[in-house]
Amino acid sequence: MENKNLFCDCNIIHKEKVQKTKNNMPLDETCADVSNFFKVLGDSTRIKILFALDNNEMCVCDIANVLGMTKSSISHQLSTLRLNNIVKCRRDGKEVYYSLDDDHVREVFEVATRHVIERSEENEEV
Repeated sequence: MENKNLFCDCNIIHKEKVQKTKNNMPLDETCADVSNFFKVLGDSTRIKILFALDNNEMCVCDIANVLGMTKSSISHQLSTLRLNNIVKCRRDGKEVYYSLDDDHVREVFEVATRHVIERSEENEEV
């Protein structure tokens, strides 16, 4: 498909669609919060942490071991994820265990991962 076919070359306004979309548009604050959510996920170390936590509750030491990083660097990343409600933690004696905050985070993460993997497989087939 050529680039010229990707641009709308008309001046028609579909009023019903426009009005319906405007009525359903979230508040600016909500849009900013969603944008921030994705910005926080825009770091490969944090994504690796989410992979580790996707089906496991883990402590900092275990995550650091899996990723081959220091506890300090993992703690820093976990703090960012926790402040943005992407992971949660619970204390058990001296240990603190981390997990994904809820099923919404898990679903967004898993859907995004599936999308990337499927697109990669499609590109390999071409």
